[in-house]
Parts: sequence; C-alpha cells; structure tokens
Amino acid sequence: MPDRQLGWKQALVDYVSVVNEAGLLGDAKAFRRVPDPYHRMRLVRRAEALEERAALVRFKPIRSEMKARLLRYEAKETEVAADLQLHTVRSYEQDRFPWLEERVEKERIRLIKSGTRWRVDGIEPIATEQHPLPMAHANRELVDEYGWPSRPVLPSIPLIKTDAEVPARSKVYAGPGTSGSWEDGYERSMPYRREEAVAYAERWWDRPNPAFENFDVNCTNYVSQCLFAGGAPMNYTGRRETGWWYKGRSGGQELWSFSWAVANSLQHYLSAPRAFGLRAEAVDSPRQLQLGDVICYDWDGNGGYQHNTIVTAFTPDGMPLVNANTVSSRRRYWDYRDSYAWTEQTRYRFFHLIDEF
Repeated sequence: MPDRQLGWKQALVDYVSVVNEAGLLGDAKAFRRVPDPYHRMRLVRRAEALEERAALVRFKPIRSEMKARLLRYEAKETEVAADLQLHTVRSYEQDRFPWLEERVEKERIRLIKSGTRWRVDGIEPIATEQHPLPMAHANRELVDEYGWPSRPVLPSIPLIKTDAEVPARSKVYAGPGTSGSWEDGYERSMPYRREEAVAYAERWWDRPNPAFENFDVNCTNYVSQCLFAGGAPMNYTGRRETGWWYKGRSGGQELWSFSWAVANSLQHYLSAPRAFGLRAEAVDSPRQLQLGDVICYDWDGNGGYQHNTIVTAFTPDGMPLVNANTVSSRRRYWDYRDSYAWTEQTRYRFFHLIDEF
C-alpha cells in the first residue's frame, strides 16, 4: 500500500511541477505535458489570453511558486480520485516595483494505474468564477429591478451568526416606503472607510469569516462583507429582491437580499441612483477606481454579471489589483484574463463608491 500511494502521489507532484513551470514561462506550448486534453485546452486558452495581455501592459512575471495540498482522496487498486488545492504565489514587476499575487484553486484529479506506473487521467476545476448563485424553479415572469424573480426557490444557505465580526459603528437604513428600521436606523454623512474595507478583504481573502456563512459561490457575499466592514449601511427592506441587507435567521428562515450574495443583483443595486445609503457611480476606466471600489464581470457579454471583485491595490501605472472569493484571490490583476471563465466577449462594469453614505 505505501508503494502504491507513493506512485500516484508522485504523479500528482509531477503534474503540479508542469503547471507551475508552464505558468511562469507564460507559453501556451509549455502545457503540452498536461495529460488531460480538456484541461490542457483550458490552460492553453488562459495562457493565450495572458499573451494578449502582455502586449497591452508593461509588467512581467519574475517568479512563481505553487504549493499543493491534498484535501481528500479515494483510492482503489488501479484508480484514485483526489481533490487538490493549489496555492499559487507569483511575483510581478513593473518599473522595478514588485508585488505578489496569490490565488487558491481547487481541482479534482483522476489517476489510473497503467502497468506499474500511475498517470493523471482527468482534471476538473472544482470551482470557477463563471457560475452565479443557483436559483431553482424560479418564476421567470416575476422579474424585479435586480434582474431576479420576486419569489424564487433558493438553496438553503444559513446567514450571519450572532457573534458576527462587523464594524460597531455601522448603521442600517430601512429605506423609503418601509415601516420602521433595524438596529439603530440610518445615520447621515457616514464616510466610506476604504482602508478598513481593504483590511477586511486582505484578512479574509483565503478563508471564510466564521461569523458568516461561506457560500459555494462566495464572490458577492465576500465583497458585500468588505463594503459593510468599510461602513456601508445596510438598506433593510424585509424583501429579498430589494435593498442591500443581511439580517440572519428568524424562525428558521434565512433573511438576506439577493444584492448581498448574487453577483448580478449587486451590480443592479450599485447601478440604481439613490439619495443616500450604499451608492456608487459607474466610471469608464479602471484607472478611475480607488481602493475599496468594485468591478463586476459579465463573461458572456450578454448583460448578466457573474462575478465581483474589490480593489485592494494598484500597479505602478495605476491599474487596479483586486481581491475575490469563489476562487480565492489576492491582488490579482483586474482584467481576469487568467480566469477559466474569461472570454473574448467579457464585459466589465467599474463602480466608484461614493465617499459618504
């Protein structure tokens, strides 16, 4: 048994080495040693997109390190299924100024034994940025301002716990036309504390805050937490299809707005004009963004946004670096050409948050 385990684990090590080396070289041809043709195609498409980026930007990768962690596996005599976590740290440089980008990806890998040797037979990413929060059996005729049905049947996802780590000074606005407010009500002229939003994004980029539920598709939940940590007041309406809020449980019922956790809904919420509360203005260029601002991603270019990130740093020439969840990412270049979800049709929305709520 030890010899058999050593064989398939060595095949995993060899695969990780190939991917790490090819990623640093940035050459699509370097992936020819990846055994699964479908995954090889994914990696090649990503490498080609990065080659196109290299023609547009002035920074270059100078070092790459990939750490692999075996999360779980099921082993048989001639077949193994293993879940692998890949933590990639890459160093980039522009005008002699270096920075680090980090990413945590998970893959499910199938290995088979052929004769006396083990080889990788299939590779599938466990999570990517291209899938929105699922909504089952929705009545598509009931579509509200956020682009979602008014009364969908949603997956069961618990909400905030009682010991949530959130800013003590945050207030909650009930919204016009609603009865009453939650917590202390809305306090005018609250500043957006951009540094605190970024600090929260940096602390929790690679692990969930235990005060909140960690969704399978967690990008928008994570961004909402960051905005809330920066002082953005919740707009509690009591209706999941309106406002921006995350209240918790009541009688076993989960209470959170679509805009808190669904990528397309947050994009719609930030697009809508309002006199106070969480507000943003759409700008034309990523260069116009500041720390704590938000970028939304429409991979297919059809108007449905599937991913959100928060700006946490900048390159020397002023381009945003972003943090995100689902695929946990820290200081990743804003255009996401290195995502499996990216396509030539990808469209972006750049939201600059108003400095006072």
